[in-house]
Amino acid sequence: MPNCEELPECQLLSPPLLVPPLSATPNHVLYLSNLDDHRFIRFSVKYLFLFRAPSPPEVPSLRSSLSSLLVHYYPLAGRLRRSPADDDKLEIVCSGEGALFSEGFMDISADDFLRAAKSPDRSWRQLLYRVPGQDFLSIPPLVIQATHLNCGGMLLCAGMNHCVCDGIGSAQFLRAWAEMCRHPDAPLSVQPCWGREALRPRLPLKIQFPHPEFAHPDPDPCPEDRSPAAAVEPLVPVSMTFGADRILQLKRLCMPLLKCTSFEVLAAHVWRCWARAMARKTVKLLFTADVRSRLDPPLPAGYYGNGFVLACAECNPEVLGHESICGAVKAVQSAKAAALSDAHVRSVVDLLEERRPMVDLGSSLVVTQWSRLGLERVDFGTGLPAHVGPISSEVHCIFLPVVGQPEAVTILVSMPESRAHKFECYLRDLADKEVEGPLGVIPNYHLTPVKS
Repeated sequence: MPNCEELPECQLLSPPLLVPPLSATPNHVLYLSNLDDHRFIRFSVKYLFLFRAPSPPEVPSLRSSLSSLLVHYYPLAGRLRRSPADDDKLEIVCSGEGALFSEGFMDISADDFLRAAKSPDRSWRQLLYRVPGQDFLSIPPLVIQATHLNCGGMLLCAGMNHCVCDGIGSAQFLRAWAEMCRHPDAPLSVQPCWGREALRPRLPLKIQFPHPEFAHPDPDPCPEDRSPAAAVEPLVPVSMTFGADRILQLKRLCMPLLKCTSFEVLAAHVWRCWARAMARKTVKLLFTADVRSRLDPPLPAGYYGNGFVLACAECNPEVLGHESICGAVKAVQSAKAAALSDAHVRSVVDLLEERRPMVDLGSSLVVTQWSRLGLERVDFGTGLPAHVGPISSEVHCIFLPVVGQPEAVTILVSMPESRAHKFECYLRDLADKEVEGPLGVIPNYHLTPVKS
């Protein structure tokens, strides 16, 4: 496992300030769909960009272009609140208060940061100003921090409320911000669209599918997982990069019987490794499925709200671990196909209207894909980022882009400390056969010892 080195203290250069829209914007309350405000996504997604010296973005330019852009994306300058008519429902008050912008300095170089980038820890959280408050509703939907480095580089972090934007919507906003910074007088190449009314529930409600992503199975009977120690065990990040050649090697394990995408085979591989390392009796894979083009009618171009549902693949752990990877890939493909229909999406919206269930996280691995959002191409006019990623590693598995390697994917997920080494060993294996490894006889896997 990589050693996790804490970052030095970040010194704020001045109190955070609000950046309001440059000109007047509509003052009204906007509806959030059930895909926007269900409990699974009531948090902020925190993006991190590293820009090297000698020419990182200029803070005055970042602020002025942000102010101009908020005229177009004015809901992000508002504030979330609970609906007066329904305490479980959220809405956004377009008040024009603005995004929160802070500026800091950290005594670290870009190269030193890159060496630590595989293992984000709690010390990274200081890279985005923490707004005091009781819950996430007290945090502005958009929080920005520019942190100068001792080498002249910059870490630029953006916290975006997930109830307002999904990953595709956040990437659309960040690319538009960079575009506005480069060409302040040019029209936006993609005009933003709110359009949440397209996802209102039907009357009467019509729940047509079982939706196992929300179901809660019986508690996992595995004694090891039910122990108090396992419940409070520290989490450690596991990160691994799969280049184009390694992904192709995984795909070849499915040939000629099965044709699959890079996401499908990599998600299947990570799922198998996670299931074996966690030793669960029940396992699911939940992953985000973009439905913008699958609705009837499709969501409009420029839609930046939550346009995804959670696809759910299920498999018996014994089958998942002991059969070839083809079975897991087929389960991923079937889950994706089931999720990508207008009827399924409308059924999810109606279910969330009826009883607002919780997502089943107790026995599930959740995968979200950042590797195809174009975040590595965000250019504020001074060059592309040297690194893109999250501020923290979570139990959700993130597929990240690799700067300079468009076909590569970096896997980042936090695992219980006692399971992390085993999980990393499984991830490294691509042989798919039974051999004697350093952890004992592991069916279907050739294990390579992991360097400490």
